[in-house]
Amino acid sequence: MIAYLKGKILKKTDRGIILSTGNIGYFVHISSSILETKKDSEEAEFFIHSHIREDAFDLYGFGTWNELNFFKDLISINGVGPKLAMEIFSLPIEKIKSAIINEDTDFICEIRGIGQKTAKRIVLELKSKIEKENVENLDSSYNKEFKNLNSDAVEALSRLGYDRKQITQTIRTMPKDITKAEEIITYFLKNV
Repeated sequence: MIAYLKGKILKKTDRGIILSTGNIGYFVHISSSILETKKDSEEAEFFIHSHIREDAFDLYGFGTWNELNFFKDLISINGVGPKLAMEIFSLPIEKIKSAIINEDTDFICEIRGIGQKTAKRIVLELKSKIEKENVENLDSSYNKEFKNLNSDAVEALSRLGYDRKQITQTIRTMPKDITKAEEIITYFLKNV
């Protein structure tokens, strides 16, 4: 199974590139947004999803590990194959994830080949995964800020029923001179 390729772009096509690596040319399907940034003869590297069927062995390339994982999440959904998932990748990934979290099926339906039924399935199957990923990213990003905060204030807000994501998002905008527990709680309650 091919998981990563690095080499020189021999030729661009409307659906991907031919990537020369070790005297072998691999055809790699890439999204139109990545394709626009690439030129013939330039060096490129991709994380690869190998899609093997009875009649084909297709390679799909992504600039980051997170994009590859999102692609795998998409193709795990019934009715979404690799080609349709690549159509989804023609839009910015953060916009797609935002539409999934906000259950904006109309936005998702703007992607060629996706109807309401498939859009609803995408939202249903991926919303919780994306929300969990966002909370984990927030937790790691703002962990440092939490260490500097009064833990009593954070604990009190948690006991009031606010979740960690909500607390971190609001506290992120808090002026640095607010450090006492009462001030933190007051600021949070006014700005949540």
